[in-house]
Amino acid sequence: MADKSRGRYGLLAKFDSPESLSTAVSRVYENGYRQFDAYSPYPVEGISRAMRLKGSRLPYVILAGALLGGAGGFFMQFYATVIDYPLNIGGRPLFSWPAYIPITFELTILTAAIFGVLGLLVVTRFPQPYHPLFNSEDFAAHASLDGFYLDIQTIDPRFDLEMTRSFLNELGAVEISEVED
Repeated sequence: MADKSRGRYGLLAKFDSPESLSTAVSRVYENGYRQFDAYSPYPVEGISRAMRLKGSRLPYVILAGALLGGAGGFFMQFYATVIDYPLNIGGRPLFSWPAYIPITFELTILTAAIFGVLGLLVVTRFPQPYHPLFNSEDFAAHASLDGFYLDIQTIDPRFDLEMTRSFLNELGAVEISEVED
């Protein structure tokens, strides 16, 4: 029964308080909707739990960058001092690993930070210069000031325009509008 109307992004419902938004999010998930999102001008406790959001994979990306940078820095120094251009200075062993620690540490931090920034851009899909919700004048004017919004997208398998609209009315939405793509 999904409504895949061409040019329609979904339905946007406005709520009058963070509590009503949190309750609505819980009910939307319980009714089987999965392609939805909630917007508020400040963090609302319990929304992410109500949406059953999964943990981020970003820490694993950062860890991979740190391990890659540390290993790369260490082996770069090992290759330079032991294999490519070995110098015996004062009878010191060629593989003097304590001297490698500062550069290994610095490259570990540097590549972790680079992977973190790039991973954040990928995970959040930035830069995203356009989003269909900004076609709604009310959302554009109030989302970052005093509005609490819930949108259900047309790509959700349970989405049916009239059924979803009446469901959002039952949840206590102050205003419901169709958002064009």
